[in-house]
Amino acid sequence: MAASGSLKRNLGLWSIVGLGLGYMTPTVVFDTFGIVSDETNGAVPSAYLIALIVMVFTAFSYGRMVKVFPTAGSAYTYTRETMSPGLGFLVGWTSLMDYLLLPMVNCLIARLYMESLVPDAPPWVWVVLYTVIMTAIVAVSMRGTANLNGVLLVFAVTMVTLFCIVAVVNLTNGDGSGIVFSAEPFMHEGVHMSALLTGATVVCFSFIGFDAVTMYTNEAKHVNLMPKAILLTVLAGGAIFLVASYFAQQLFPDNSQFNVVDDPLPEIGLLTGGPVFMGFFLAAAFAATVASGLASHASVSRMLLVMGRNGVLPRKAFGYIHPKAHTPMFNIILVGAVCLLAMSFSLEFISALINFGALIAFTFVNLTVIAHFAFRTRQVVDVKSAFNYVVLPAIGAILTGILWVSLHETALIGGVVWLAIGVIYLAVLTRGFKRTVRSFDDPEADAEMSEPEAKPEAEPEPEAKPESV
Repeated sequence: MAASGSLKRNLGLWSIVGLGLGYMTPTVVFDTFGIVSDETNGAVPSAYLIALIVMVFTAFSYGRMVKVFPTAGSAYTYTRETMSPGLGFLVGWTSLMDYLLLPMVNCLIARLYMESLVPDAPPWVWVVLYTVIMTAIVAVSMRGTANLNGVLLVFAVTMVTLFCIVAVVNLTNGDGSGIVFSAEPFMHEGVHMSALLTGATVVCFSFIGFDAVTMYTNEAKHVNLMPKAILLTVLAGGAIFLVASYFAQQLFPDNSQFNVVDDPLPEIGLLTGGPVFMGFFLAAAFAATVASGLASHASVSRMLLVMGRNGVLPRKAFGYIHPKAHTPMFNIILVGAVCLLAMSFSLEFISALINFGALIAFTFVNLTVIAHFAFRTRQVVDVKSAFNYVVLPAIGAILTGILWVSLHETALIGGVVWLAIGVIYLAVLTRGFKRTVRSFDDPEADAEMSEPEAKPEAEPEPEAKPESV
């Protein structure tokens, strides 16, 4: 394989936030609305509120760790460097399940949209066409990917905003509950906390993406942008989900008006604003799906890149960066190949597996803050540092743990099977655990992965260096 290049540092704050929001797919709130409304007995906004609270705590942990380890790799890198290389691999392997499957989910959703528009065409045509176009765009340029993602994201957010405006008009005219502002969508008779927690595990699928922005650390103009980008992505995405789900719940207090509960987005558009509005609404949903496809495809290829550069995946293939495009070409093509499986699986099954991997990653990122600051570098010296480095991440770990145990059985079984495969692979890689994962490291490969950072306007305070593992 040709000599490898490096990732290019050309992403600013809003480009990174846009990629995160694009990954999160703002219109997904309407795709899952019927399922979550049924699960929570008409309290979808509460499920989103619970999930948002959990994600805010976790976002703080991601922000702290990305400054300590300013490289792509996310939960894999943080666990590897603060706890154990072997455990880090298993966390990364589990995270790969949701990162690899998310591009496929977007391909699957795009296929479903196209099937509804052109029912006579064979489904595989849309899967292949979508995959080829997405793979080509991501492979050519990260800057171009971010720009196209931004255009699609603006269109999707505009249509979600328009939905909320039309919903207010309809509520004022007596449709749905007939009330614009009410606490009913959050809590009313028949709503139970156990059901809300289960609903929150479902809507966690909507938030996956804020953590993925850490994959662009090596392409950010400066690492100081990353903590702010992570928090802004969570808060902006959470606000969109909360407001949109609130007005949807007020317009549709139950699922009695939907013929298709599993994905009522087209019917929500039709019942809210008529056929013309539904057309634009579907177009926005398709745009959001494409934006998410671009962002998720780009991010997982970078996680594979880090694992390749670390040697836990074959370095020559997974660690390769195209010298002209500055993108991990092999990984991008591999993710495209995985997307082709969208011809075979159902949306419900794949989304369940994604939540398993995501919640494992979120839990361990919170734990790595405690491991690094409290034990490895011993920076917990007063009440303030104890609050920041122990209490906050501990709350985040507990909350994500609660959501994890509330997952559906399908997600738990599928996740455990995937984890078992990872354990077997690790055993083979380390010759029955006789070699340490660290023995595969190549410091030069890690150092060459990205271009040097541009000098920031103000020098950041130096972080304590982690001890060698």
